[in-house]
Amino acid sequence: MNRTVFLDSDVILDVLCKREPFYSFAAELFTLGDLGKVTLVTTSLVFANEFYILGKELGIEKGKELLRKLRIIVGVISVTEKTVDLALNSNFADFEDGLQYFTARENNIQILITRNVKDYRGKELLVQTPEEYIRSQIIEWIIPSTPCKEVPLWTLPY
Repeated sequence: MNRTVFLDSDVILDVLCKREPFYSFAAELFTLGDLGKVTLVTTSLVFANEFYILGKELGIEKGKELLRKLRIIVGVISVTEKTVDLALNSNFADFEDGLQYFTARENNIQILITRNVKDYRGKELLVQTPEEYIRSQIIEWIIPSTPCKEVPLWTLPY
């Protein structure tokens, strides 16, 4: 089953900068996206923030190169007036977190992937770390939601 998940900027940086110890699970998530098993999305604001950070750390050209590659597997959804208003009038201490949360919610995305789960207080979305998400998917692959008799044996991971 293909699901759409919203990526927080920290998860993207973990992959692009190969930040340990977070890289491996974030990279697995991006691999699922590359294989079409999950649809990865974020906002243009996240791309802008990533460009700023990557430009400072790696230089402008290397930052652009990494973001071009990222853009191949990560979709971009819009921050709207409504999501700005929701974030401004929310209890989020970090305005950017509020923007990301409400942008995901308003686009009917039910899963937000971040390393900072505690920063997202809303109850309407499932907020997970890359590790939590990957582990939950492994459980779903091993114990599918459909009855076992309908799942061919060759589809189960070994």
